[in-house]
Amino acid sequence: MTTDTAPAGRVAARTIALVVASALFMENIDSTILSTALPTIAADLQVNPLALKLALTSYLVSLAIFIPPSGWIADRFGARRVFAAAVLVFMAGSVACTTVSTLPGFVVARFLQGMGGAMMVPVGRLIVARNTPKEGFVAAMTWLTMPALLGPVLGPLVGGVIVTHYPWHWIFLINLPIGLLCLTLALLLLPREAPRAVGRFDGAGFVLSGLALSALMLGSMELTEMTGPSSQMLGLLAFGMVMSVALVWHCNRVAEPILDFSLLRIATFRGSVLGGTLFRTGIGAIPFLLPLMLQLGFGLSAIESGALTFVSALGALFMKPVNARILRRFGFRQVLLVNGMLAIVSLAAIGLFHASTPHAVIYAVLFLGGCLRSIQFTSLNSIAFADLSQEQMSRATSLSSAAQQVSLGLGVTLGATAVAASMAWRGGDVLTAADFPAAFLIVAAVSALSLLVFRRLPEDAGAQMSGRRK
Repeated sequence: MTTDTAPAGRVAARTIALVVASALFMENIDSTILSTALPTIAADLQVNPLALKLALTSYLVSLAIFIPPSGWIADRFGARRVFAAAVLVFMAGSVACTTVSTLPGFVVARFLQGMGGAMMVPVGRLIVARNTPKEGFVAAMTWLTMPALLGPVLGPLVGGVIVTHYPWHWIFLINLPIGLLCLTLALLLLPREAPRAVGRFDGAGFVLSGLALSALMLGSMELTEMTGPSSQMLGLLAFGMVMSVALVWHCNRVAEPILDFSLLRIATFRGSVLGGTLFRTGIGAIPFLLPLMLQLGFGLSAIESGALTFVSALGALFMKPVNARILRRFGFRQVLLVNGMLAIVSLAAIGLFHASTPHAVIYAVLFLGGCLRSIQFTSLNSIAFADLSQEQMSRATSLSSAAQQVSLGLGVTLGATAVAASMAWRGGDVLTAADFPAAFLIVAAVSALSLLVFRRLPEDAGAQMSGRRK
Protein backbone atom coordinates (compact mmCIF):
# COMPACT_ATOMS: atom_id res chain seq x y z
CA MET A 1 0.00 0.00 0.00
CA THR A 2 1.11 3.56 -0.53
CA THR A 3 0.30 6.86 1.04
CA ASP A 4 -3.12 8.29 0.31
CA THR A 5 -1.85 11.82 -0.09
CA ALA A 6 0.21 13.44 -2.79
CA PRO A 7 3.37 15.35 -1.91
CA ALA A 8 2.50 18.59 -0.19
CA GLY A 9 2.94 21.98 -1.81
CA ARG A 10 5.28 24.70 -0.66
CA VAL A 11 3.02 26.19 2.02
CA ALA A 12 1.84 22.79 3.27
CA ALA A 13 5.41 21.45 3.34
CA ARG A 14 6.51 24.34 5.53
CA THR A 15 3.57 23.73 7.87
CA ILE A 16 4.46 20.06 8.15
CA ALA A 17 8.08 20.95 8.89
CA LEU A 18 7.05 23.37 11.65
CA VAL A 19 4.80 20.76 13.30
CA VAL A 20 7.62 18.21 13.33
CA ALA A 21 10.14 20.85 14.42
CA SER A 22 8.08 21.57 17.55
CA ALA A 23 8.46 17.94 18.63
CA LEU A 24 12.15 17.86 17.83
CA PHE A 25 12.66 21.06 19.82
CA MET A 26 10.94 19.49 22.82
CA GLU A 27 13.16 16.41 22.57
CA ASN A 28 16.38 18.35 22.03
CA ILE A 29 15.97 20.87 24.83
CA ASP A 30 14.89 18.14 27.26
CA SER A 31 17.97 16.07 26.49
CA THR A 32 20.31 18.97 27.36
CA ILE A 33 18.43 20.73 30.13
CA LEU A 34 18.65 17.84 32.61
CA SER A 35 22.41 18.05 33.17
CA THR A 36 22.08 21.46 34.83
CA ALA A 37 19.55 20.15 37.36
CA LEU A 38 21.29 16.89 38.31
CA PRO A 39 22.67 18.13 41.68
CA THR A 40 19.25 19.48 42.70
CA ILE A 41 17.43 16.29 41.66
CA ALA A 42 20.03 14.16 43.46
CA ALA A 43 19.52 16.09 46.69
CA ASP A 44 15.75 15.68 46.44
CA LEU A 45 15.98 11.94 45.72
CA GLN A 46 18.69 11.61 48.42
CA VAL A 47 21.25 9.95 46.16
CA ASN A 48 24.78 10.74 45.04
CA PRO A 49 24.75 13.09 42.00
CA LEU A 50 27.04 10.64 40.18
CA ALA A 51 24.38 7.95 40.56
CA LEU A 52 22.00 10.05 38.45
CA LYS A 53 24.21 9.30 35.47
CA LEU A 54 22.02 6.21 35.21
CA ALA A 55 19.12 8.46 34.26
CA LEU A 56 21.15 9.98 31.43
CA THR A 57 22.40 6.63 30.19
CA SER A 58 18.95 4.99 30.33
CA TYR A 59 17.66 7.67 27.97
CA LEU A 60 20.55 7.15 25.55
CA VAL A 61 20.14 3.38 25.68
CA SER A 62 16.44 3.76 24.88
CA LEU A 63 17.30 5.90 21.86
CA ALA A 64 19.91 3.40 20.73
CA ILE A 65 17.44 0.51 20.91
CA PHE A 66 14.40 2.09 19.25
CA ILE A 67 15.83 4.39 16.54
CA PRO A 68 16.85 1.57 14.11
CA PRO A 69 13.36 -0.03 13.86
CA SER A 70 11.59 3.35 13.58
CA GLY A 71 11.40 3.26 9.78
CA TRP A 72 9.89 -0.24 9.71
CA ILE A 73 7.35 0.70 12.41
CA ALA A 74 6.36 3.87 10.51
CA ASP A 75 5.74 1.86 7.35
CA ARG A 76 3.86 -0.86 9.22
CA PHE A 77 1.45 1.37 11.15
CA GLY A 78 1.53 4.70 9.28
CA ALA A 79 3.99 7.54 9.91
CA ARG A 80 1.44 10.08 11.21
CA ARG A 81 0.00 7.59 13.69
CA VAL A 82 3.45 6.56 14.95
CA PHE A 83 4.58 10.18 15.27
CA ALA A 84 1.53 11.13 17.33
CA ALA A 85 1.97 8.05 19.54
CA ALA A 86 5.64 8.96 20.05
CA VAL A 87 4.70 12.44 21.26
CA LEU A 88 2.26 10.90 23.73
CA VAL A 89 4.88 8.45 25.02
CA PHE A 90 7.41 11.26 25.46
CA MET A 91 4.86 13.32 27.39
CA ALA A 92 3.98 10.30 29.55
CA GLY A 93 7.66 9.83 30.34
CA SER A 94 7.94 13.52 31.24
CA VAL A 95 5.02 13.25 33.67
CA ALA A 96 6.51 10.08 35.15
CA CYS A 97 9.77 11.92 35.82
CA THR A 98 7.93 14.42 38.03
CA THR A 99 6.20 11.76 40.13
CA VAL A 100 9.12 9.49 41.03
CA SER A 101 10.71 9.50 44.47
CA THR A 102 13.46 6.91 43.92
CA LEU A 103 16.41 6.55 41.57
CA PRO A 104 15.14 3.32 39.92
CA GLY A 105 11.81 4.99 39.19
CA PHE A 106 13.58 7.97 37.64
CA VAL A 107 15.68 5.69 35.44
CA VAL A 108 12.57 3.87 34.19
CA ALA A 109 10.80 7.18 33.50
CA ARG A 110 13.75 8.44 31.46
CA PHE A 111 13.81 5.17 29.49
CA LEU A 112 10.14 5.73 28.65
CA GLN A 113 10.95 9.24 27.50
CA GLY A 114 13.69 7.84 25.29
CA MET A 115 11.24 5.47 23.61
CA GLY A 116 9.14 8.44 22.54
CA GLY A 117 12.16 10.49 21.48
CA ALA A 118 13.55 7.62 19.41
CA MET A 119 10.39 7.57 17.29
CA MET A 120 9.75 11.32 17.10
CA VAL A 121 13.03 12.24 15.46
CA PRO A 122 13.34 9.82 12.51
CA VAL A 123 9.60 9.44 11.89
CA GLY A 124 9.15 13.22 11.93
CA ARG A 125 11.89 13.61 9.34
CA LEU A 126 10.29 10.83 7.29
CA ILE A 127 6.96 12.66 7.22
CA VAL A 128 8.64 15.82 6.02
CA ALA A 129 10.67 13.96 3.38
CA ARG A 130 7.65 12.16 1.95
CA ASN A 131 5.50 15.27 1.73
CA THR A 132 7.95 17.88 0.48
CA PRO A 133 8.76 18.43 -3.20
CA LYS A 134 12.45 18.37 -4.08
CA GLU A 135 12.57 22.08 -4.88
CA GLY A 136 11.15 22.99 -1.45
CA PHE A 137 13.16 20.50 0.57
CA VAL A 138 15.99 22.83 1.61
CA ALA A 139 13.54 25.36 3.06
CA ALA A 140 11.78 22.58 5.00
CA MET A 141 15.06 21.19 6.35
CA THR A 142 16.03 24.67 7.51
CA TRP A 143 13.19 24.53 10.01
CA LEU A 144 14.12 21.03 11.11
CA THR A 145 17.74 21.92 11.83
CA MET A 146 16.74 24.67 14.24
CA PRO A 147 15.91 22.36 17.18
CA ALA A 148 19.31 20.64 16.89
CA LEU A 149 21.00 24.04 17.09
CA LEU A 150 18.73 25.65 19.68
CA GLY A 151 18.33 22.75 22.12
CA PRO A 152 21.94 22.34 23.32
CA VAL A 153 22.28 26.12 23.64
CA LEU A 154 18.98 26.92 25.36
CA GLY A 155 19.01 23.82 27.58
CA PRO A 156 21.74 24.85 30.07
CA LEU A 157 20.40 28.42 30.26
CA VAL A 158 16.78 27.38 30.88
CA GLY A 159 17.90 24.64 33.25
CA GLY A 160 19.98 27.11 35.27
CA VAL A 161 17.03 29.49 35.61
CA ILE A 162 14.62 26.72 36.64
CA VAL A 163 16.81 25.15 39.33
CA THR A 164 17.64 28.60 40.69
CA HIS A 165 14.10 29.91 40.99
CA TYR A 166 11.68 26.96 40.65
CA PRO A 167 11.30 23.27 41.67
CA TRP A 168 13.26 20.91 39.42
CA HIS A 169 10.02 19.23 38.30
CA TRP A 170 9.39 22.16 35.96
CA ILE A 171 12.21 20.86 33.78
CA PHE A 172 9.86 18.09 32.68
CA LEU A 173 6.53 19.88 33.12
CA ILE A 174 7.44 22.44 30.45
CA ASN A 175 7.32 19.56 27.97
CA LEU A 176 3.56 19.21 28.47
CA PRO A 177 2.30 22.43 26.80
CA ILE A 178 4.82 21.96 23.98
CA GLY A 179 3.78 18.34 23.56
CA LEU A 180 0.05 19.10 23.65
CA LEU A 181 0.48 21.80 21.03
CA CYS A 182 2.55 19.48 18.86
CA LEU A 183 0.07 16.61 19.22
CA THR A 184 -2.90 18.82 18.34
CA LEU A 185 -1.17 20.26 15.28
CA ALA A 186 0.00 16.80 14.20
CA LEU A 187 -3.54 15.40 14.27
CA LEU A 188 -4.96 18.44 12.49
CA LEU A 189 -2.28 19.22 9.92
CA LEU A 190 -0.09 16.23 9.17
CA PRO A 191 -1.27 14.20 6.14
CA ARG A 192 -2.96 10.89 6.82
CA GLU A 193 -0.92 7.94 5.67
CA ALA A 194 -2.01 4.36 5.21
CA PRO A 195 0.29 1.55 6.32
CA ARG A 196 2.70 0.28 3.68
CA ALA A 197 3.63 -3.25 2.73
CA VAL A 198 6.64 -4.30 4.80
CA GLY A 199 8.78 -7.40 4.94
CA ARG A 200 9.48 -9.54 7.96
CA PHE A 201 10.86 -7.66 10.96
CA ASP A 202 14.62 -8.15 11.35
CA GLY A 203 14.70 -9.39 14.93
CA ALA A 204 18.37 -10.39 14.89
CA GLY A 205 19.36 -7.01 13.45
CA PHE A 206 17.26 -5.29 16.11
CA VAL A 207 19.18 -7.08 18.86
CA LEU A 208 22.57 -6.40 17.26
CA SER A 209 21.85 -2.72 16.63
CA GLY A 210 20.59 -2.26 20.18
CA LEU A 211 23.70 -3.89 21.65
CA ALA A 212 26.09 -2.00 19.37
CA LEU A 213 24.63 1.47 19.81
CA SER A 214 23.93 1.03 23.54
CA ALA A 215 27.49 -0.07 24.26
CA LEU A 216 28.95 2.83 22.27
CA MET A 217 26.68 5.33 24.07
CA LEU A 218 27.48 3.90 27.52
CA GLY A 219 31.21 3.85 26.78
CA SER A 220 31.00 7.48 25.68
CA MET A 221 29.24 8.45 28.90
CA GLU A 222 32.03 6.82 30.93
CA LEU A 223 34.54 9.14 29.28
CA THR A 224 32.72 12.25 30.50
CA GLU A 225 34.08 11.57 33.98
CA MET A 226 37.60 12.23 32.62
CA THR A 227 39.16 9.99 35.26
CA GLY A 228 41.23 8.15 32.69
CA PRO A 229 40.43 4.97 30.76
CA SER A 230 38.76 2.32 32.90
CA SER A 231 38.37 -1.35 32.12
CA GLN A 232 34.59 -0.88 32.07
CA MET A 233 34.74 2.00 29.60
CA LEU A 234 37.22 0.25 27.31
CA GLY A 235 35.19 -2.95 27.50
CA LEU A 236 31.98 -1.16 26.51
CA LEU A 237 33.60 0.60 23.57
CA ALA A 238 35.29 -2.60 22.39
CA PHE A 239 32.03 -4.57 22.71
CA GLY A 240 30.20 -1.82 20.83
CA MET A 241 32.68 -1.94 17.97
CA VAL A 242 32.52 -5.74 17.76
CA MET A 243 28.71 -5.64 17.71
CA SER A 244 28.84 -2.89 15.07
CA VAL A 245 30.94 -5.11 12.80
CA ALA A 246 28.53 -7.98 13.40
CA LEU A 247 25.59 -5.68 12.64
CA VAL A 248 27.04 -4.56 9.30
CA TRP A 249 27.84 -8.17 8.39
CA HIS A 250 24.32 -9.27 9.27
CA CYS A 251 22.58 -6.40 7.47
CA ASN A 252 24.51 -7.09 4.28
CA ARG A 253 23.30 -10.69 4.27
CA VAL A 254 19.54 -10.38 4.83
CA ALA A 255 16.85 -9.18 2.42
CA GLU A 256 15.08 -6.76 4.81
CA PRO A 257 17.75 -5.51 7.28
CA ILE A 258 17.02 -3.32 10.28
CA LEU A 259 19.57 -0.84 8.86
CA ASP A 260 20.04 -0.81 5.09
CA PHE A 261 23.73 -0.08 4.51
CA SER A 262 23.29 -0.60 0.75
CA LEU A 263 21.88 2.94 0.66
CA LEU A 264 25.45 4.17 1.16
CA ARG A 265 26.06 3.32 -2.49
CA ILE A 266 24.10 6.48 -3.33
CA ALA A 267 26.71 9.25 -3.45
CA THR A 268 24.58 12.02 -1.94
CA PHE A 269 23.28 9.85 0.90
CA ARG A 270 26.80 8.54 1.58
CA GLY A 271 28.14 12.09 1.71
CA SER A 272 25.44 13.12 4.17
CA VAL A 273 25.86 10.10 6.48
CA LEU A 274 29.64 9.59 6.45
CA GLY A 275 30.68 13.22 6.03
CA GLY A 276 27.94 14.35 8.39
CA THR A 277 29.04 11.89 11.08
CA LEU A 278 32.60 13.20 10.98
CA PHE A 279 31.49 16.83 10.99
CA ARG A 280 28.95 16.33 13.79
CA THR A 281 31.46 14.41 15.90
CA GLY A 282 33.69 17.45 16.18
CA ILE A 283 30.84 19.94 16.45
CA GLY A 284 29.12 17.65 18.98
CA ALA A 285 31.96 18.29 21.42
CA ILE A 286 30.96 21.97 21.75
CA PRO A 287 28.08 21.47 24.24
CA PHE A 288 30.48 19.42 26.38
CA LEU A 289 33.66 21.49 26.11
CA LEU A 290 32.38 25.08 25.98
CA PRO A 291 30.46 25.14 29.29
CA LEU A 292 33.40 23.38 30.98
CA MET A 293 35.81 26.00 29.69
CA LEU A 294 33.60 28.93 30.65
CA GLN A 295 32.67 27.59 34.10
CA LEU A 296 35.70 25.58 35.27
CA GLY A 297 38.32 27.36 33.22
CA PHE A 298 37.09 30.96 33.40
CA GLY A 299 35.07 30.79 36.65
CA LEU A 300 31.71 31.87 35.20
CA SER A 301 28.40 30.76 36.71
CA ALA A 302 26.04 28.41 34.87
CA ILE A 303 23.70 31.28 33.97
CA GLU A 304 26.58 33.48 32.78
CA SER A 305 27.90 30.61 30.67
CA GLY A 306 24.46 29.94 29.21
CA ALA A 307 24.00 33.61 28.35
CA LEU A 308 27.24 33.55 26.34
CA THR A 309 26.58 30.31 24.48
CA PHE A 310 23.02 31.38 23.66
CA VAL A 311 24.33 33.72 20.97
CA SER A 312 25.14 30.84 18.62
CA ALA A 313 21.41 30.09 18.47
CA LEU A 314 20.84 33.65 17.33
CA GLY A 315 23.32 33.04 14.54
CA ALA A 316 21.36 29.99 13.43
CA LEU A 317 18.12 32.00 13.44
CA PHE A 318 19.79 34.78 11.48
CA MET A 319 20.79 32.41 8.67
CA LYS A 320 17.42 30.68 8.37
CA PRO A 321 15.98 32.92 5.63
CA VAL A 322 19.07 32.74 3.41
CA ASN A 323 20.11 29.07 3.59
CA ALA A 324 18.10 28.13 0.50
CA ARG A 325 19.47 31.10 -1.45
CA ILE A 326 23.06 30.18 -0.63
CA LEU A 327 22.54 26.60 -1.84
CA ARG A 328 20.77 27.81 -4.98
CA ARG A 329 23.70 30.10 -5.77
CA PHE A 330 26.62 27.75 -5.03
CA GLY A 331 25.25 24.17 -4.90
CA PHE A 332 25.67 21.48 -2.26
CA ARG A 333 29.24 20.43 -2.98
CA GLN A 334 30.73 23.91 -2.85
CA VAL A 335 28.72 24.91 0.22
CA LEU A 336 29.65 21.76 2.14
CA LEU A 337 33.32 22.27 1.33
CA VAL A 338 33.76 26.03 1.78
CA ASN A 339 31.20 26.61 4.51
CA GLY A 340 32.35 23.42 6.25
CA MET A 341 35.92 24.69 6.31
CA LEU A 342 34.81 28.05 7.76
CA ALA A 343 32.68 26.29 10.40
CA ILE A 344 35.66 24.17 11.42
CA VAL A 345 37.87 27.27 11.70
CA SER A 346 35.25 28.92 13.93
CA LEU A 347 35.28 25.76 16.09
CA ALA A 348 39.05 25.87 16.48
CA ALA A 349 38.87 29.61 17.25
CA ILE A 350 36.87 28.91 20.43
CA GLY A 351 40.04 27.40 21.86
CA LEU A 352 41.72 30.81 21.60
CA PHE A 353 39.39 32.29 24.23
CA HIS A 354 40.84 33.07 27.64
CA ALA A 355 39.46 34.53 30.84
CA SER A 356 40.29 38.11 29.81
CA THR A 357 38.83 37.81 26.30
CA PRO A 358 36.20 40.57 25.88
CA HIS A 359 32.72 39.16 25.84
CA ALA A 360 32.04 41.05 22.62
CA VAL A 361 34.69 38.93 20.89
CA ILE A 362 33.23 35.71 22.31
CA TYR A 363 29.77 36.79 21.15
CA ALA A 364 31.06 37.50 17.65
CA VAL A 365 32.84 34.15 17.24
CA LEU A 366 29.95 32.12 18.64
CA PHE A 367 27.41 34.05 16.54
CA LEU A 368 29.41 33.43 13.38
CA GLY A 369 29.82 29.78 14.30
CA GLY A 370 26.06 29.46 14.74
CA CYS A 371 25.52 30.95 11.27
CA LEU A 372 27.98 28.55 9.64
CA ARG A 373 26.68 25.45 11.45
CA SER A 374 23.13 26.34 10.46
CA ILE A 375 24.09 26.30 6.78
CA GLN A 376 26.06 23.07 7.15
CA PHE A 377 23.36 21.15 9.03
CA THR A 378 20.68 22.28 6.60
CA SER A 379 22.83 21.15 3.68
CA LEU A 380 23.65 17.78 5.26
CA ASN A 381 20.06 17.01 6.22
CA SER A 382 18.78 18.00 2.79
CA ILE A 383 21.25 16.27 0.47
CA ALA A 384 20.60 12.95 2.23
CA PHE A 385 17.25 12.75 0.42
CA ALA A 386 18.33 14.23 -2.92
CA ASP A 387 18.44 10.93 -4.83
CA LEU A 388 16.18 8.68 -2.75
CA SER A 389 12.91 7.18 -3.91
CA GLN A 390 9.76 7.17 -1.78
CA GLU A 391 10.33 3.48 -1.00
CA GLN A 392 13.87 4.13 0.29
CA MET A 393 13.04 7.03 2.60
CA SER A 394 11.93 5.10 5.68
CA ARG A 395 15.09 2.96 5.63
CA ALA A 396 17.19 6.06 5.00
CA THR A 397 15.78 7.94 7.99
CA SER A 398 16.51 4.99 10.29
CA LEU A 399 20.13 4.75 9.14
CA SER A 400 20.81 8.49 9.09
CA SER A 401 19.18 8.99 12.52
CA ALA A 402 21.23 6.13 13.98
CA ALA A 403 24.40 7.68 12.52
CA GLN A 404 23.52 11.06 14.03
CA GLN A 405 22.95 9.46 17.42
CA VAL A 406 26.36 7.77 17.22
CA SER A 407 28.00 11.07 16.26
CA LEU A 408 26.52 12.75 19.37
CA GLY A 409 28.04 10.07 21.58
CA LEU A 410 31.33 10.24 19.71
CA GLY A 411 31.34 14.02 20.12
CA VAL A 412 31.23 13.70 23.91
CA THR A 413 33.85 10.95 23.75
CA LEU A 414 36.09 13.06 21.55
CA GLY A 415 35.73 16.15 23.75
CA ALA A 416 36.53 14.25 26.94
CA THR A 417 39.45 12.43 25.30
CA ALA A 418 40.85 15.69 23.91
CA VAL A 419 40.78 17.38 27.32
CA ALA A 420 42.29 14.32 29.00
CA ALA A 421 45.04 14.22 26.36
CA SER A 422 45.79 17.89 26.96
CA MET A 423 45.99 17.32 30.71
CA ALA A 424 48.32 14.37 30.20
CA TRP A 425 50.52 16.34 27.80
CA ARG A 426 51.15 19.13 30.32
CA GLY A 427 51.41 16.64 33.21
CA GLY A 428 48.52 18.05 35.22
CA ASP A 429 45.80 16.24 37.13
CA VAL A 430 43.38 19.17 37.56
CA LEU A 431 41.40 20.63 34.66
CA THR A 432 42.40 24.24 33.92
CA ALA A 433 41.82 26.79 31.16
CA ALA A 434 45.16 25.76 29.63
CA ASP A 435 43.71 22.38 28.61
CA PHE A 436 41.07 23.73 26.22
CA PRO A 437 43.04 25.25 23.29
CA ALA A 438 44.50 21.87 22.32
CA ALA A 439 41.15 20.16 22.92
CA PHE A 440 39.30 22.45 20.54
CA LEU A 441 42.07 22.03 17.97
CA ILE A 442 41.73 18.24 18.17
CA VAL A 443 37.95 18.22 17.72
CA ALA A 444 38.25 20.67 14.83
CA ALA A 445 40.77 18.36 13.15
CA VAL A 446 38.30 15.46 13.35
CA SER A 447 35.55 17.59 11.82
CA ALA A 448 37.97 18.57 9.06
CA LEU A 449 38.09 14.94 7.91
CA SER A 450 34.54 15.43 6.63
CA LEU A 451 35.90 17.68 3.89
CA LEU A 452 37.58 14.65 2.31
CA VAL A 453 34.14 13.03 1.98
CA PHE A 454 32.43 16.15 0.64
CA ARG A 455 35.23 16.58 -1.93
CA ARG A 456 34.17 13.30 -3.58
CA LEU A 457 30.63 14.51 -4.23
CA PRO A 458 29.73 15.17 -7.89
CA GLU A 459 29.81 18.82 -8.91
CA ASP A 460 26.05 18.77 -9.59
CA ALA A 461 25.09 16.75 -6.48
CA GLY A 462 21.51 17.50 -5.46
CA ALA A 463 21.06 20.09 -8.22
CA GLN A 464 17.30 19.53 -8.47
CA MET A 465 16.93 20.03 -4.73
CA SER A 466 19.18 23.09 -4.47
CA GLY A 467 17.82 24.68 -7.64
CA ARG A 468 21.32 25.49 -8.86
CA ARG A 469 21.78 25.76 -12.60
CA LYS A 470 25.05 25.38 -14.44
